[in-house]
Amino acid sequence: MKPVVVQGTLLKCSFGNMPTPIMVLPDKKVNAMTPVAVKTDHIPFLNILPFGMCSNPANPMVMAATTAALGVLTPMPCIPCTAQDWSKPCQKVKVHGKEAINMDSKLQCVYGGNIQVTAPVCPTVLL
Repeated sequence: MKPVVVQGTLLKCSFGNMPTPIMVLPDKKVNAMTPVAVKTDHIPFLNILPFGMCSNPANPMVMAATTAALGVLTPMPCIPCTAQDWSKPCQKVKVHGKEAINMDSKLQCVYGGNIQVTAPVCPTVLL
C-alpha cells in the first residue's frame, strides 16, 4: 500500500515553478503524530498554498500579464483554484468517514494545472 499523505507532504502543480506543502487541520490524526489528508482537503490557502509562479496561459492573471507584455508569456503568482475533491483516494483508509489521499491521488486546478504529491513526508506512515 502506498503511504498516505500527511501534513507537510510536498505537492507540485504542473504549471507552478515550486513545490508547496499540504496543510491539514490537526483534527485528522490517526495513529500518527501528524494529521492525515483526506479527499476534501483541497481548499486554496487553507490546504493548498501557492506554487510560486504560474506559466499557464489559461490562467486569467497570466493571460492579462501576457497581453500587457504584447504576447510575451509573463508568469504570475500560482494561486490554486480547486473546485473538486482529490481523485484516486485510498479506498481502505478513512479519517472521520472520509477517504484519505495517498501518493497516487491527483487534484485538478480549474486553470488547467495538475496537482500531485511529489514526495512523502514520512514514508513509514502506512495505514
